[in-house]
Amino acid sequence: MQTPEMSAMATVGGGVAAEEEKEAAAAEEKEMRVMVAVDHSDGSFYALHWALENLFRKRGAAAAEALTVVHVQLPFQHHIIPAAHDIYATSIVVDSVRKAQEQNSAVILSRAFRLCKDKMVKAETLILDGDPKEMICQAAEQMHVDILVVGSRGLSKIKRAFLGSVSDYCAHHAKCPILIVKPPKEKLPTESSN
Repeated sequence: MQTPEMSAMATVGGGVAAEEEKEAAAAEEKEMRVMVAVDHSDGSFYALHWALENLFRKRGAAAAEALTVVHVQLPFQHHIIPAAHDIYATSIVVDSVRKAQEQNSAVILSRAFRLCKDKMVKAETLILDGDPKEMICQAAEQMHVDILVVGSRGLSKIKRAFLGSVSDYCAHHAKCPILIVKPPKEKLPTESSN
């Protein structure tokens, strides 16, 4: 036999469970903001492919507007320092290099956009200028992304020490969760092998 207190507890308990279910459903419907950093490397495009397959395919079309594909252009150095004298690039050279950088960025983001379109995921693209490591972390923080996805080129410890690793830097400095996607040992997928 159930007492009035037990009945009230069952109602309160059922209310709490129902409330938790509503919160879980709302969280599942919440648009997850994902940023994927791409460059010219196959590793970065493998990371984008992985994110599309694993983060968006399972969540459905509701999450499709939450993908930002970012590419960072290195700043052009206007001068070089050979032995003792500074040499400055002419404005024609500077304009030519900037135009080439813009074309390169357009090709990279066009390839990324096609990959997103093939997977029926709506994406926005973003081109930034500066040090890729710092700019990716800064953009992720400013856009309040839920997860940052970057590829890994698989540099050796020595190369990583000299060249620096974007993924390693982001892992230590990003203010959001970061997913570093390592390429498989076998051949990486290209845009023609979707």
